[in-house]
Amino acid sequence: MMSRMTTKERFERMYQHKEADRIPFMDYPWSGTIRRWIKEGMPADVDYRDYFDIDKTAAISVDISPQFEEKIIEETDRYIIRTTPWGVTLKNFKEEDSTPEFIDYKVTSPDEWEKAKKRMTTDKSRINWDYLKKNYPKWVSEGQWISAGFWFGFDVTHSWMVGTETLLIALLEEPDWVMDMINTYLESCMAHFDMIWEAGYRFHEIYWPDDMGYKGSPFFSNDIYRRLIKPFHKKAVEWAHNKGIYARLHSCGNIMRLLPDIIDTGIDALNPIEIKAGMDPFYIKEKYGGRLVLHGAINAVLWDDKDKVIAEIERTVPMLKEKGGYIFASDHSIPNSVSLENFRAVVETVKRAGAY
Repeated sequence: MMSRMTTKERFERMYQHKEADRIPFMDYPWSGTIRRWIKEGMPADVDYRDYFDIDKTAAISVDISPQFEEKIIEETDRYIIRTTPWGVTLKNFKEEDSTPEFIDYKVTSPDEWEKAKKRMTTDKSRINWDYLKKNYPKWVSEGQWISAGFWFGFDVTHSWMVGTETLLIALLEEPDWVMDMINTYLESCMAHFDMIWEAGYRFHEIYWPDDMGYKGSPFFSNDIYRRLIKPFHKKAVEWAHNKGIYARLHSCGNIMRLLPDIIDTGIDALNPIEIKAGMDPFYIKEKYGGRLVLHGAINAVLWDDKDKVIAEIERTVPMLKEKGGYIFASDHSIPNSVSLENFRAVVETVKRAGAY
């Protein structure tokens, strides 16, 4: 048995496709899930990762938005309607962990995009330097794994700026506009994280969300991916690799058909391997496991049934952890249907099944 490693050491071993003391555990409980665990006995003043003795990771973000005016349009007992820095009008419901309703978008044409683009300036004020100065020393001393949160691609463009229908049509009718938006986002991310790097703050990977699929299929063809999106994924990966760090892509949905092209970008890790959408982690591990870290792949729908989720972990983890290259998580996040007891059982099972 290996001696206990830090989170940073575990992640490095996984990215090197080598064994560690155990697989890393990196997941995302909802805020309502944390509140439930506190009600069920977890101390309110303790980080849940310390409480369960699982891996601690940190993330650095920057503001690349057009910084449109934020204001509350309407508020009731049930919801708040507000505008965002991206020019989107959102309806946020006050029920526990609800999904927002996207009501309206300011940027719905190339002309409106040009106005927004002029507002997306590169400036040190878009970086929370006080947050970094306060927290970075602790991250390093605790051996945390630090991610740079990039923000670009198909997903964030349709959901946070122009709307799904507008972008899907633009993929076919106005591809140059689509590529300019994605490239502008990416260039801004790279410029601001260059500032952070040059200031002496180090991160170990870049990580960006780009949901490209839904149940059973991607949102677009392989040709669309190759022409309009892949070049920017590849550009981001090259930026990371030039700094000697890794690149981890998040894409919900079934993207099995896109995998050969996604792998060709050079990404190092893929999350969350959504089982309920049709992803096949065993196939991915067998075909790409020597070069790709799998992060996730445990069906979140099962987590409210202790026996089922434990059985799934025991069935899945031993194969995915072979020769390193696996980070444990659900195939999306941890919903508030998961009790403190169930999560404790999950943690115990992962530490046992994921040990080397």
